[in-house]
Amino acid sequence: MLKWALIFLVIALIAGALGFGGIAGAAMGIAKFLFFLFLVIFLLFLVLGVTIYRKVT
Repeated sequence: MLKWALIFLVIALIAGALGFGGIAGAAMGIAKFLFFLFLVIFLLFLVLGVTIYRKVT
């Protein structure tokens, strides 16, 4: 998921440099959404991993 966020970020930067504002804005929005979704899932798994680790050992 983080890979896709970086791909859309690169697309947004290239489109912005070439003057395609609409495409750049849409790609940046998708990149932001994917990044924050990745961040939430990462933190969820981190908390679950710590709590499960304490219960196992």
